[in-house]
Amino acid sequence: MTLPPGPPKFRRRKAERPDEIVAAALEIFAEKGFAAARLDDIAARAQVSKGAIYLYFATKEDIFRAVVEQAVLPNVGMLRSLLASHPGPFDDLARRFSALAPQLAARPEMGGVIKMIIGEARNFPELARVWHDQVVDPALGGLTAAIEAAQARGEVRPGDPRLYALGLIAPLLVSVLWRETFTPVGAAPFDLDALARQHFETALRGMLEKAPG
Repeated sequence: MTLPPGPPKFRRRKAERPDEIVAAALEIFAEKGFAAARLDDIAARAQVSKGAIYLYFATKEDIFRAVVEQAVLPNVGMLRSLLASHPGPFDDLARRFSALAPQLAARPEMGGVIKMIIGEARNFPELARVWHDQVVDPALGGLTAAIEAAQARGEVRPGDPRLYALGLIAPLLVSVLWRETFTPVGAAPFDLDALARQHFETALRGMLEKAPG
């Protein structure tokens, strides 16, 4: 019996190309930075022609926006969903957050992109703007809102909730930059999970009206 023909291979391949280009761009940006990343490099990593890239993306900046939307925002969405759906108590939410955030920060591509943005923001301010508006502000805003709600319930001491939120996540950012900058030249790495647990427990003792259980 003759099987009916399936979708032509080239059609399946064409449908997959944007995702392959974005995945390749994420790796190249993390490895080389934005300025040094060439479309030729991205095309070679994605195993497509350079001309194929222009079928989907007009500029390298457009590729970066797609990287943020497809590779980063789903992870930010996970954090925001956790923060928005957890009614309290805040110490339980903070511990859940401290367990999830290091898993996202541990991805090597994520660290490379963060380092790239910090290093090249002056020359490419649009990169920093996209990262702030779509990644940093929603994540920091979600944690800030959760702290404000905990303050309204009388769980967290008075204080600027945004500063509390920044204080909670700052060590994770520092550890990622340490991994990308100093670990490759021989510095001892940090255990992100252990760092998050210890830091959050220490911070909670200063933030909560009652000592965490």
